[in-house]
Amino acid sequence: MRMHNPPHPGEIIREFCIESLKLTVTDAAKALGVTRKTFSALLNGRSGVSPEMALRLSKVFGRSPEGWLKLQLQYDLWQTQQSINLNNLKRFKAA
Repeated sequence: MRMHNPPHPGEIIREFCIESLKLTVTDAAKALGVTRKTFSALLNGRSGVSPEMALRLSKVFGRSPEGWLKLQLQYDLWQTQQSINLNNLKRFKAA
């Protein structure tokens, strides 16, 4: 079942990882082995969770890499559904 207007993964990371653990963005970025700028872009929705970042998030904050990627996929799919018109497409029928 798809979520209606799912949050960007950065919002989830900010709320459940950064704020709940009382971390600074700089400290979290350092723990993840990325620059503050890179991590800030993710937190602010300017970039997404890549497979590499999913592995890093999994190691530092828990949850499986697949879980982090699923959050990104749900967000991307919902956003794309809002901007594309598929009404003129027809399904192929089996012979």
